[in-house]
Amino acid sequence: MTVEKTSYTVSTETSLSFEDAVEEARGLLQEAGYGVLSEIDVAAKLGEKLGVEREPYRILGACNPALAQQGLDAEPELGALLPCNVVVYELGGRVHVSAVEPQAMLSVVGNEDLDPIAGQVREDLSRVVERVGETGERR
Repeated sequence: MTVEKTSYTVSTETSLSFEDAVEEARGLLQEAGYGVLSEIDVAAKLGEKLGVEREPYRILGACNPALAQQGLDAEPELGALLPCNVVVYELGGRVHVSAVEPQAMLSVVGNEDLDPIAGQVREDLSRVVERVGETGERR
């Protein structure tokens, strides 16, 4: 299992089924202190609105209340960038898990008080992505 990093995400593949990967990500987020505030079934919505079919694609909007509070205290308009998204999708029959890179996302704000918060979120979300990949390898 390899974790890949881009300028705006950290991601991996998993051998878990799509639904198992969604459930694993949800459980690991909860263990890390994040609630899933929203869940968007992108494939279903695009099918409903545009009549297109695509492979499964789910967005989990995750939030750690304590870190969100700290961030909002430092930057009241931070809510425009919340929650942090974790994405599980299937591409070519392979399941991928990806999370936003919070340090890159929050760098647009230009508030150094957010740096330690972004660092903590980055560590947490990177660990979730990595563990979903590892879980697939162990099964």
